[in-house]
Amino acid sequence: QGYWATTVDDIAAGAGTTRTTFYLHFPSKTELMAELIARVDEILTQADEPPLSTVVELGRRDQMRVWIGRKFDQWETTRPYLTVAYQAAPIEPAIGAVMDKWFEDTTASMQQGLDRAGRFDAESRRARCVLAFGQLEYLSRRWLRVGWAVDREVALDTLTDSWAHLLTCEGSD
Repeated sequence: QGYWATTVDDIAAGAGTTRTTFYLHFPSKTELMAELIARVDEILTQADEPPLSTVVELGRRDQMRVWIGRKFDQWETTRPYLTVAYQAAPIEPAIGAVMDKWFEDTTASMQQGLDRAGRFDAESRRARCVLAFGQLEYLSRRWLRVGWAVDREVALDTLTDSWAHLLTCEGSD
């Protein structure tokens, strides 16, 4: 039904409980969504060894490819949560803020890796991380809507090339 059309009663019925029980656990549908987004973040980060900041710091293309490929593999698991989160974000300011914070936290982690590595001018590090992670987020949103519109392996190699360029080598001036 989508986020907007789904009521607390629908959610409670789907969980095999009542509206009253729902409100014992969550003060609102928005709070439930925030909890689901936190769970998605756990799913996406629990398998990160090494963590993203270290992958960026080390600057090895092969590690970037493994990290991005792992995210691709996790999309099927996170699809229902992210689909609803992306539906809710434009109409629920609190959910939009949670999604924005998630993006900011991830790009900040990437920037920490660049800072530790001392690569690039300090002024360009954040932009590089926003561009790199923004590419992955855009691809994930497209995948949620239409699946693999391009070959998965080609997308993986191309995105890895882009990340390697943005995060590991000086561009020509």
